[in-house]
Amino acid sequence: MKIVKHSKAVVDFNRLKLKDSLLKSGASPDIVDEVLQIIEREVYEGISTKYIYKMAFSLLKKKSKSHAARYNLRESIRSLGPAGFFFEKFIARLFTAEGCETKVGLILQGKCVSHEIDVLIKKDNVISMIECKFHVGQDAATDVKVPMYIFSRFNDLKDKKHEIFSKKDSISKCFIVTNNRFTSDAVSFAQCSGINLLSWDYPLANNLKTKIDSHHLYPITCLTALTLLEKDKLLILGIILVKEIINNRADLEKIGLSPNRIRKVLKEASELCRL
Repeated sequence: MKIVKHSKAVVDFNRLKLKDSLLKSGASPDIVDEVLQIIEREVYEGISTKYIYKMAFSLLKKKSKSHAARYNLRESIRSLGPAGFFFEKFIARLFTAEGCETKVGLILQGKCVSHEIDVLIKKDNVISMIECKFHVGQDAATDVKVPMYIFSRFNDLKDKKHEIFSKKDSISKCFIVTNNRFTSDAVSFAQCSGINLLSWDYPLANNLKTKIDSHHLYPITCLTALTLLEKDKLLILGIILVKEIINNRADLEKIGLSPNRIRKVLKEASELCRL
């Protein structure tokens, strides 16, 4: 059976790959097998992977909203766009969970020009700058031009003292974070230049997905019990993570949810953060 990817490439339908992605949602093997059986009855020659994904998400949602939310994680991160401002805040939250002090959106004067830095972190007295490259498209990749450009910005900043966490701070490390992936040339240049990269699947053992799962740092856009408008309202209020509403009914009330809706949202949020 041939299916069509988002990039228009034609590939074989891979049952094991779909099964693996469903199991990673935390759903039980019995539920996964049931979902797979329904999908296999519905697939046809030339079906798009996007349609298969929507079908799997819909079926999983009927069984467990929290597992569907986790299955939808990558798409939920894309929903932090389109500008990427909320993605930067999300990444700051991620490093905070790993014991870092963080600052977002500071403008620092370099040796030659000034630079707006997406995120700055401090851990063990080491200060790093983080540049976030947010992509809305599924197939977009961060290519070698990005680390080359950011490396030049880092070099312009690293030899100066800045007012960040104290009045005389030095930046000694550089990170680039993307919600999609890096090209092989981008990885090679970064490794050669000492730049740290973080993407959906890089590095292999400690990538964006594994960091999110290990700390239960699911974006508010994951929740299936909220509408897109309600999610946007929460983001504007500064609610970035699902965790931030579990013991906070006030913001859910503020965006106009009824008591019954609030119970449903909090139930899904609590289950998701326990997975």
